[in-house]
Amino acid sequence: MLRVEMEDLLKRVDSRYKLVIVASTRTLELNDGKAKLVDMPPTAKLATIALREIAEGKITYKVNVPQEE
Repeated sequence: MLRVEMEDLLKRVDSRYKLVIVASTRTLELNDGKAKLVDMPPTAKLATIALREIAEGKITYKVNVPQEE
């Protein structure tokens, strides 16, 4: 099934805004030829693949917090 549920995604990413950034970054990586981390049909769109990778916990992110001087 190609559909990715929002509930599954929000278990991995704590806000919808961060989800958009993580998913778009991963979609660009896939577009540049990076290997898929999940098994999907060849007809699946890159954004769907990126969302499935996030939902399955294959993609993580790190928030950089500026340090005060």
